[in-house]
Amino acid sequence: MATMNDVARAAGVSTSTVSYVLSGKRTISPDTRAQVLAAIEKLGYSPHAGARALASNRSNVLGLMVPLREDVNVSVVMQFVSAVVTTARTFEQDVLLLTQDDIDGIARVMSQSIVDGMIMMDIEAKDPRVPLLAKMRKPAVLIGLPDDAQGLSCVDFDFAAASRVAVRHLVELGHRRLALIGSPQASLERHATYADRVRNGFEAAASAANVDFASRACEPTAAALSEALKDLVTGVDAATGLVVHNEFLLPMLRDTLTEMGLSVPADVSVVAIAPTDVAMASTAPWTAVSIPAHDIGRTAVEMVMERMLTEKPAEVRLIVPSLVQRVTTAPAQASGA
Repeated sequence: MATMNDVARAAGVSTSTVSYVLSGKRTISPDTRAQVLAAIEKLGYSPHAGARALASNRSNVLGLMVPLREDVNVSVVMQFVSAVVTTARTFEQDVLLLTQDDIDGIARVMSQSIVDGMIMMDIEAKDPRVPLLAKMRKPAVLIGLPDDAQGLSCVDFDFAAASRVAVRHLVELGHRRLALIGSPQASLERHATYADRVRNGFEAAASAANVDFASRACEPTAAALSEALKDLVTGVDAATGLVVHNEFLLPMLRDTLTEMGLSVPADVSVVAIAPTDVAMASTAPWTAVSIPAHDIGRTAVEMVMERMLTEKPAEVRLIVPSLVQRVTTAPAQASGA
């Protein structure tokens, strides 16, 4: 079944332009309109029969639920928020930000037609918000992968694959003892899906590669980081390859290792799983598997808007990770492993 994105590609226009042609909310040049309509006919794209009739009854507001919990990095979360807001404006949509983990808030804004659709972040494995959102029967997209999405569409970074990419890179450099410093314990205890998938992906990949490995949750403090590093990268069984998925810790990681008499990458090779700007915010940028916050936020909005204009089945989109090697990883021989 053709999608709005397929129509946009075939017509050589943006997804928002296709939306405007279908909704009539903005004046589109005759030539562009003709291109879009021709692509719709060629691909057999079928907008929802009631989409135009409902357009005048819409609020032109999307809801974005982003609980600002203590165990999340707000600066990273705001990258997702910025992407959602920016993309929503291309569809002439405003964004209502809901920052409390409030199930009643979902019912209030959805049932009273305050918003036309909802994007929900920070998904947990058994998230109590998901069943309620599924019952609202309005377009909704989850940024995350719960155990049961209840028929809702999901988009996210493939965090498990990100761990596999990081492990493969370190193993190819000859490292045989690896360690993961992951999210704070609270994220793992509530089974935030990104935290679980990073850890599970790391442990599965290291096991498959037949290397020694260990993983630890870590609180966002210098003392917790120092304790974790002493446990993981010192002693007889010290890891020489380290994967870090905890943006709080990266600014203090190199100095903490230096204080312990360890050098990056001579003694420890480090791969970060973090947004590019976080990985680059260092005098010696981290080798990193970048979390594409903008791509995820943009895709979530496009998926919601598609579902306002067409009857489309639920889907899961995972953004494939890629690793950029910088100066913090080196062959194991350089670290004595």
